[in-house]
Parts: sequence; structure tokens; C-alpha cells
Amino acid sequence: MLIVTTDSITGKELEMLGMVEGSTIQTKNIGRDITQGFKTLVGGELKAYNEMMNDARALATKRMVQKAEALGADAIVAVRYSSSAVMQGAAEVIAYGTAVKYRA
Repeated sequence: MLIVTTDSITGKELEMLGMVEGSTIQTKNIGRDITQGFKTLVGGELKAYNEMMNDARALATKRMVQKAEALGADAIVAVRYSSSAVMQGAAEVIAYGTAVKYRA
């Protein structure tokens, strides 16, 4: 499955199938949350949260692709990601785009 952020794919005529999305809400365990909280006192990268967000983006993308495949799509164009905090230490990530099929 080709996934692009552009509205078109060079050399391909596209049939739009519709919007597809995938989302997840992820959190770290309380122990990691506390240790990452201490990190804010001294500064630096919050590696546990980076890992959490990378996992969340991967899962949201996987779910979006599954929905596109169910529509018979060859690719997803105009892909975007959005995230928001839903509570302390938890974030929602949404991946969305337009499922397309290549015209012959």
C-alpha cells in the first residue's frame, strides 16, 4: 500500500474511494509516567513518550491501511496525522487520508 502526503501520485490517474482513518489512544504505565515527570526537572528528551507516540502513529497508520484495503484501495493520498492529549500521560493519534484506486 502506497501512502503519500501529496494529493496525487505522479504518472497515475486516481479514482477516489473515500476518506479512511485510523486512531488509537496510548498511555505509559504509572512507573514510567513518574520517571518521565522527574525528567522535566532536569530537561532532556522524554524517550518513553517518544516511544509511546511512535507506537501510536504506527498503530493508527496500520488501522487506516486496513480500512483502505477493505475498500480495495491501491494507495492512500493526502495523509495527515493529528494528536491530542486526552489526559495526563495519554495521547490520541489519528491518521487519515483518501483511499484511491489506480485507473487502468
